[in-house]
This record gives sequence, structure tokens and C-alpha cells, in this order.
Amino acid sequence: MTVATLTKDAIRALAVRASQDAPVVSLYLDVDGRRFLRPRDYEVHLDSLARSALDRHGPVVEADVARIVGHVKAGIDRSRTRGLALFSCEAAGLWEIVELPVPVRNQVVANSSPSIRQLEAVVDNNERFGVLLADKQRARMFVFELGQLVDKSEVFDQLPRHEDDRGDWNKDHVRDHSAELAHHHLKRAAQVAFSVFQSQGFDHLIVGAPEEICNELERVLHSYLKDRIAARISVPVNATDAVICEAALAVEAEVERAKEMALVTRLRDAVGSGNGGVAGLDKVLAALVERRVETLLVSDGYESPGWRCHACRHLAVLGPSCPVCATPMHQVDDVVEEAVEEGLGQSCRVEVVVGNADLDVLGRIGALLRF
Repeated sequence: MTVATLTKDAIRALAVRASQDAPVVSLYLDVDGRRFLRPRDYEVHLDSLARSALDRHGPVVEADVARIVGHVKAGIDRSRTRGLALFSCEAAGLWEIVELPVPVRNQVVANSSPSIRQLEAVVDNNERFGVLLADKQRARMFVFELGQLVDKSEVFDQLPRHEDDRGDWNKDHVRDHSAELAHHHLKRAAQVAFSVFQSQGFDHLIVGAPEEICNELERVLHSYLKDRIAARISVPVNATDAVICEAALAVEAEVERAKEMALVTRLRDAVGSGNGGVAGLDKVLAALVERRVETLLVSDGYESPGWRCHACRHLAVLGPSCPVCATPMHQVDDVVEEAVEEGLGQSCRVEVVVGNADLDVLGRIGALLRF
């Protein structure tokens, strides 16, 4: 799987690659060159994760751990890679490597299926978005994906100069003509933005323009783009790409936190009213087993051991006997990860929430229910 194919559908397809014969080893490794100047700086963490997996699971994961460690130590091109996600299960014929342009949290999990929660978080927190910057003569359109600039377009329309030595009639005529040309320029900018949207696609749009033309620019946008406006940004159209990227990503992070806050608020209200939502690991697992979950919310980094029944797919905090079919259940490293994978398998919306104290108070996991 490449970054270009890292979509919700691709993650869901990976999540269902279960193995009944041996655990799937999932390893996430931060290889960000800004923190780890030399390979041996991050290989220390790789070795620690490998030892942890072997200590917990023994020989059953030895070959898969060795394959992962060997691949990383053979060398990584870190010019555009800041995080790695590797999934291995020789028994199931699974070997998947994802090189990410964003850092990840060091983690190793050996469960019955790939641990995909961090990939889900990467996609959730780095949606594809557009940035449209404009003034009266120039417009620039950018598209970002996974925190990287992937496309840009530009429009430039030279306005006539206002000569001081002309008469009042000529000045007014030039001024009116300039206003007409500026309006035409904004319409062209809007057309370019829509064309980029049609060819590239993005989830939402950030707009930046001087106050006197910003409202007019938004009015001439296609309705599809108007519906996707998420924020305004105060960056001049002639700023460098680096400045634009930094400002756009900061605004994008604010947009993502606001989206998460709105979902957590819905959950808190639903739990408080006793209608439409549950919180806490036991209740969420029960709702998943009953297939009642519409949206699953999980605090980033939340882990807890638990049990899964391979016969009926029941999930539980306590084992070892399945309360549904009385079959012996299998202990799993992280039942929260199993819950995420079960939610994806049921076509639930899964939101990995970063740094939200309200969700932490609710037990770090919750669900908005279908019924």
C-alpha cells in the first residue's frame, strides 16, 4: 500500500485481513529525520518494540518480527517518509508496508488482525483539503493531502493603471473598468478552484483574500465549494509556498479539532440523556456486538487488553469463556484495536480523537448509536 492509495476503503480492506492460525504483527515506527538524525537513533526504538513483541508472544511471532526488523534496517528513504506502518503474518500471506509523510506513535501489536487505528487517525487528521488565495489581480489554488502540498494552480490578470494626469471622467472610467476586471478575475479564480476540485477532489476549502473582496470571492464560488468552506486564512497571495503550507496546516488542525469536539459534545449529550449514546469500554463493546454503533469515538493512544471469540466475534474485557456461545475466547493485546476493526467491518464511522479531555472523562471510548 502506498500513500497514494491510503484511503478509508484501503484501511477497511486491511482491517479484515484476519488470521486464525497465527497473530498478525503490526509495528508503527517514528523515523522522522527532524528527531532522528541517524538510522541508529530510531533503530533503538525498533529493537525495543521487537523485544516487547517477543517477550509477550514468544516464538509464534519470531519470524514476522524478524522480517519487519530486517526490512527497516535494510534502509529507509526518509526524504519524504516520517512514519512507518508494517504488517506481517507469514501464516496468512500478509506483508504490507506503508511509508507515511507524517510521524506515528511507536507501537507494536500482535492481534488476530492488523492494527489499523493509527492509519485511521492519519487519514482522519490529514484530510485532503484545498486552499484558495486571491487578491484583485492574482489567485493561487493549492491542494494538500496527508499534510503535503500535492497540487497548485495560478491565475494572474493585470489591471489597468490609474494615471494621475487624466481627467476626472477618464479616472472614473478606468476605476469602473478596473472593478469590472477585478470581478471577472475573481470569477476566473472561482472557476479554477472548481476545476481543481473536479479533477483532484478535496474534503473542504480554506479561503484567503483581503476583506474587501473575500465576500465577493465566496459568492462567485460554485455551490459545491461554498458548502465546503471550513475556514478563512490571513495569508497574502504572494506568500511563499512554505509560509502558505505552515498557515494552512495550522488552520486545518483547528478545523479537525473543532470537528472532533462537535462529535464528543454529541456523545456527551447523548450519554447524559441516556438516549443515543454509550461511553466506556464495556458498554461500547456490547453495542458493537449488537451492531448498534453508528459512530465510534476513541481517544488517540487508548489501549486495553481483552478477549475475542473467534466463533461468534464477541468482544469482551473479561474472559476466557464467551458469554454468548460458551466457546473459549482468545486473549488479545488490545481489545480497543479489535473494537475499531469491528466498527470498520460494520461500516461504522470511526473517529480517533486527539487530546479531548471530555472524551477522556467519559472513559476514552464512546459510541453514537443507530438505535
